Amino acid sequence: MLRSPLADVHIPAVTIYDYLFSELDETTLDAVAIVDGTTGAETTYRQLVAQIGLFAGALAARGIAVGDRVGVLCPNVPAFATVFHGILRAGATATTINSLYTPDEIANQLDDAGAEWLVTVSPLLAGAKAAAAQRGIADDHLIVLDGADGHPSLRDLLGEGHPAPDVTFDPATHLAVLPYSSGTTGRPKGVMLTHRNLVANVAQCRPLLDVDHTDRVLAVLPFFHIYGMTVLLNFALRQRAGLVTMPRFDLPEFLRIIAEHRTTWVFVAPPIAVALAKHPVVDQYDLSAVKVIFSGAAPLDGALAAAVATRLGCEVVQGYGMTETSPAVNLIPAGRPEIDKSSIGPLVPNTEARIVDPETGADLAVPAEGDSAAGELWVRGPQVMVGYLNRPDATAEMLDADGWLHTGDIATVSADGMFRIVDRLKELIKYKGYQVAPAVLEAVLLEHPLVADAAVIGANDDDGQEVPKAFVVPQKDAALTAEDVMTFVAARVAPHEKVRQVEFIDAIPKSASGKILRKDLRMRDRG
Repeated sequence: MLRSPLADVHIPAVTIYDYLFSELDETTLDAVAIVDGTTGAETTYRQLVAQIGLFAGALAARGIAVGDRVGVLCPNVPAFATVFHGILRAGATATTINSLYTPDEIANQLDDAGAEWLVTVSPLLAGAKAAAAQRGIADDHLIVLDGADGHPSLRDLLGEGHPAPDVTFDPATHLAVLPYSSGTTGRPKGVMLTHRNLVANVAQCRPLLDVDHTDRVLAVLPFFHIYGMTVLLNFALRQRAGLVTMPRFDLPEFLRIIAEHRTTWVFVAPPIAVALAKHPVVDQYDLSAVKVIFSGAAPLDGALAAAVATRLGCEVVQGYGMTETSPAVNLIPAGRPEIDKSSIGPLVPNTEARIVDPETGADLAVPAEGDSAAGELWVRGPQVMVGYLNRPDATAEMLDADGWLHTGDIATVSADGMFRIVDRLKELIKYKGYQVAPAVLEAVLLEHPLVADAAVIGANDDDGQEVPKAFVVPQKDAALTAEDVMTFVAARVAPHEKVRQVEFIDAIPKSASGKILRKDLRMRDRG
């Protein structure tokens, strides 16, 4: 068993709201908490705390109580922080929803989470309204933050002046959030994360990420995703930094916001790193304020990290985590040039790990020098989820009786405690940081009348980034093209779930039990 080389940190037994905001004093209350990157509008910590309390009070006045579930379908705008923490302050549980989801996908999550309320914004109202109708959520339970006829608005709710309710629950067991993840395989499942999980992971990040009140942190990675939720929305606020929001990625706008707001820490996923390394428009902006580019959500190639660092004159580091671990498990600290930037760094504090042979279940030894043999990474710590909502079977597959979470990622560890992800045991595809479950796409492909069989894996594009690739067995004598396949799928899934590559094949390799042998397909793809 391996432990973090860093000293354990204290994890207070408080709610995430109390952990983030209870220690604010007069010197920090009037500091800027959030900046709308698009408009430049600023919200101070004093204003944010007041808004959170009023939103919680308005929810309580409408009967929302401890344990109720509220859906949040909202891009990165300052109001997200008010809504998210207002829901949690009221004792309810927030289920954050991908802004790119189709109405059916939104409705499925609302239904699975048991949400009776939904919060959105007018640009997403059409999909939200269709999903709410499927779920049976009435118009007065569909809050439209920027206003829409027949729906409560944020201005309406804050204007009512209800104080935050006095609620009591155990932070160690009470669910704060229900983000959805495919885990190692299958359709998305509700990940049960408690207040303690969220508090723990912010506390675990603090010794490694040198962010403070003098920093401006760019938040382009979505708050609905656990990476944005913990490492941006919660961590940056706990460090009293100024959080600069961006509702969607657009490269010139991204660069303009960095330049104009002098952001010092920029959290990205690898596709944004590719643009920073290669796109000519980058040279048109003054990015000199950037101290650190931090990449997560998918593996970052060491050569790409070096190219970004050289071009921007900053440090580039990365980390590793999962929705099921709140998310941070490993982080490369800034200011450690000796650490190989293609690694994922050391374990965060209070975290244990094992490298396990997938065939034998035996722990692999850490050598006196160099790297260990490759095995499945298992982790244990206070950031690990309670389990999957209403899915004891899936929980048991992922989380064993001793609290070890089986990540499905193949890793090595060096003698000095640096981890490296080298392959994937699990089936999940990471496209631009978003999770894509092959089983979902395979089900869609099999709906096509000219498709006899299909399988989906992650394959690399020209930039070395993972994309969904379909192996398709056509019906006999079918006139089917790759473009036909991609168009069919695109009409039925969210944009990040589209099939990006297609290869026709005579038969899908399967085990005797009928399980798709994706390892064989990955070997075929690599040639």
